[in-house]
This record gives sequence, C-alpha cells and structure tokens, in this order.
Amino acid sequence: MFGKVSLAFLVLAICTLSFLFLSTLSGGGSSAASGSPSEVGSASLLLVIFPRGNETEIYVEQSGDLVCSKNCRSSYRMWDSFACKGGVSVDKLWETADSGGWRPSSAPRSDWPPPPTEGHGYLRVRCNGGLNQQRSAICNAVLAARIMNATLVLPELDANSFWHDDSGFQGIYDVEHFIKTLRYDARIVEKIPEVRKNGKTKKIKAYQLRPPRDAPISWYTTTALEKMKEHGAIYLTPFSHRLAEEINNPEYQRLRCRVNYHALRFKPNIMKLSKSIVDKLRSQGHFMSIHLRFEMDMLAFAGCFDIFTPEEQKILKKYRQENFAEKRLVYSERRAIGKCPLTPEEVGLILRALGFDNSTRIYLAAGELFGGERFMKPFRDLFPRLENHSSVDPSEELVENTRGLLGSAVDYMVCLLSDIFMPTYDGPSNFANNLLGHRLYYGFRTTLRPDRKGLAPIFINREKGRVAGFDEAVRQVMLKTNFGGPHKRIPPESFYTNSWPECFCQMSAQNPAHKCPPDNVMEILDSRLEREATDDLESAALTNSTVSVAER
Repeated sequence: MFGKVSLAFLVLAICTLSFLFLSTLSGGGSSAASGSPSEVGSASLLLVIFPRGNETEIYVEQSGDLVCSKNCRSSYRMWDSFACKGGVSVDKLWETADSGGWRPSSAPRSDWPPPPTEGHGYLRVRCNGGLNQQRSAICNAVLAARIMNATLVLPELDANSFWHDDSGFQGIYDVEHFIKTLRYDARIVEKIPEVRKNGKTKKIKAYQLRPPRDAPISWYTTTALEKMKEHGAIYLTPFSHRLAEEINNPEYQRLRCRVNYHALRFKPNIMKLSKSIVDKLRSQGHFMSIHLRFEMDMLAFAGCFDIFTPEEQKILKKYRQENFAEKRLVYSERRAIGKCPLTPEEVGLILRALGFDNSTRIYLAAGELFGGERFMKPFRDLFPRLENHSSVDPSEELVENTRGLLGSAVDYMVCLLSDIFMPTYDGPSNFANNLLGHRLYYGFRTTLRPDRKGLAPIFINREKGRVAGFDEAVRQVMLKTNFGGPHKRIPPESFYTNSWPECFCQMSAQNPAHKCPPDNVMEILDSRLEREATDDLESAALTNSTVSVAER
C-alpha cells in the first residue's frame, strides 16, 4: 500500500511540475533553442527530472530533441555534467570531472607484510622504448620483484635506441624518493653488491632471460624464480610489456599505482622547469594541453599516406618497411574506421565545435610535425595562442635541459597539470595512455578523447562539401565519450590508462572492496617494517652468539 501511495504521489508531482514548467515555457520565461515558446508549448514533450542533492534539475525533450531545462543558462542545459544544448559547457569542461564519490587510493587494504631481509636473489631489467613505455615497465619490474621475493636492481633505461639519450634512471627520476616510497613493497638497490667467497671478492653474474610478452605471474614464480635461485641473479631483457596487465589481485594492481603515481617522481630540475612553464601558462587563465601525434613514426604505423605529397609518401613507406611488419593498408579503409591520426586542422575543428574560441591557450606536446607548416597553418588560424616548452620559456637552460627523455618528461608534467588534456591518437601511444591514467588518478582531471571512428564519416562528408550540421554532428559524437570521470575498464583499454576501481576508494562504500583504508595505514606499515627489522636484528644477534659459544 505504501508503495502504491508513493507511486501515485510521484506521478502527481511529475504532472504538477510538467504543468508549471510548460506554463513557464509558453509564457516566455525560458526560450528554447529551436522554435518559439508557443511552438515548444504545443509540441509533444517529455519531461525528465533528475534529483541533484538538495536541488532538482528538469529537462524537456521535444520530438526526440532535448531542448531546454528549468535551470539552463541562456539556451544551454547541463546533462550528466557536460552535455549542453547547442554544444558543451566550456566553463564546466575547465573544471575537474565528477568523481561520483570516488577518490584515488593505492595504499594496501589487506595484509601486506614488508619484504623480508633475505630474498631469493637479484632482479635486473632493461626497459626499452620511450619514456612512458619505460615507466610502465618499471611498475612491472617492482611487481615482479615482489612476486619473486627478489631484490630489484635500479631499472636500466634503454634510452640510446629510442632517444639517443643516455640519461638513465638516475638522470630522470629521484632515486632516493623511489627507494624510500617503496620500502614497504620491495627491496631496491642501485647495483648488485659484490660477495666474498673463500676470502675473495666476487661479482654475481646475472643469468639473462627473455620473458614472454604479457607473461603470466606463473612464469615468474617458476621459470624466472628457478634461474634466480640457481644463479643468484637474473637479467630480463627486453622488459617492455613483459608482465600481464590484467591480474586478478587488487593488491598487486595497487602496487603498480604506488610505483606509477607516487614513487616515480622526476628529478628536482625537471619538476622546477615544468612548474615554471605551468605557472607562466596559468598566469593568463586556463590552458589546455594537446598531444599532437602527427609524427612520422605514427603516420607510418597507421598507414595513412594519401594526404601527403608523393615525396612524403616515399619517406613514410620507407620508414614503415624498415620498422613495421608488412601489411596491406588502404588509406580510404583505414580512414573510414578511424585508424588514422587526426590532422591538426581536424583537432581545431573539434575544439571549435565544442565551443572553444580563438582566445583558448593551448600547449602542444609533440615531436617534429610531419608535413610541417602546411598542416599546422589551418590549426593556427583557428587557435593562434599555441605554445610549447620552447616558446613559453626560451631560456638557454630550458633548451639545454629538454632534449630526449628530459624534454618528454617536461611535456608529461605540463600535460598532467593542465586544466584539459586532449590526446589526438591514443591507440599505441604510451605517452597519451599513461597521462590519461595519471590524470584520472590525479583527481579526475578533464580529458577530451576524440572518437576517431565516430568522427571519421563526419570529416569525410565535410571534405566532400557536405558541411551542413557539421558542428552539431561532432558534438553528438563527443558527448558519448568519457570526459575524465570514473568508468569501467573495457579491453583494449589498458590498466595504465584506467586503474579504476582497484586504485580508487569510497568513504561511504556499499561494497567492502571499495572502502577506503584507515587514515593511519602508513603508521601501520611503518610499525610492521620496524618490527620486521627488529626481529632480523635479534635473529642475527642470536646467530652470532651461538657461533661465538661454539667457537669457545
């Protein structure tokens, strides 16, 4: 009976609100975006009511088209935080996305003993690829060390093959912070120590192994561990994507987040340079960062050649032949399914359709743009306030310190701290994918992720002269994307792109697995670590005492 009465009351409330709202519309109190108030009032309408805390938002749909709301500003209405009639609320996009009550948390939530003093041996790894591919490899290396109860030797960065840069781990990251932050998780040393045997000092030679791609945990606990016990140390090379991402152990996944978002901190000089750029950009208001992936390697990988001159096509095809497996690629087919990187002009058109104007300040994180000024000019005409780290701070110090891995590290930090981040090709791009995950963890910072497949037919129609309704079509595609809030990870999305829900928690969680750890979790870990150290000292003292008695 109570349920029936409640339902009747709800229906009565909706009808009453509908009547009052339609009266407001027909009386001219709120203009609709399409048609006059009288036309809206006489059309077939659907009323939608969303409770929002102490407020209620009301939306009207006219013949399948959402046209206005009771609390809309001008002709705009908010829908699920971002969507608005006629576009997207740019003011809202400059803010962080809705957290839904979640906050980042990678601290252990179950029993997590500190690493014992005596392990099974030493683990060396060589991380190949660019800065962010190496970053995920470092996370995997720490986890592998934890799994095998091994001592991790500071990871080697194979910078020469990619950046022609020999900075190494010590030249990019804060080593002391890295080791200290992970003291509850794994033992880490800068090099394998020498051992004394039979009165002689001897180096431990690591046995070299090539791990399978996306190797399961079982490979590390069998094949790798057996060789480690046999030789005292193993050397895993190459070590890119050599540990499976999807692991059915939330604590292991949280360890990856602790490494990625807490332990891996760039050196002070890189942080200082990055902060200087961000401060200068933000001194004039909001700014957006864009990873403009319109570079030779990515274009060659994608097989998108036809928009280039014959000479440029020869360069791209030669690069592809030398670096990628042979594959039949047809540009029109690739373009139609969104496999081509967005051109700079297409990026500008998307931003314009979303409501950004030419006063928007944009920081470009990009290598050498293939095709040069011919492709950049249309973008610059739309958005003239384009910057990069050299233009924001052209000082000699910055020029000297932003080559190779250092330059990529500065771009990474500026993009992380920007108000909005937009990747233009987040397929195999480790830079974009890691940033998306870091910005999610950093407080659900807004991201614009163009759906290239959904946008492809719109751009193709535009090229054929069919431009009517272009902006609206772009907006409708973008409104279906995620703007940086928590969302379910669906393959092929990487864990490093989206670590929700493992590395997030809720203070008022219905599911116990999502409950935040206690505020004193660090004190608990410290206490366990100290107790472990004390036990080890007492054990060592007892052993020495026993030996001394035996000698007497």
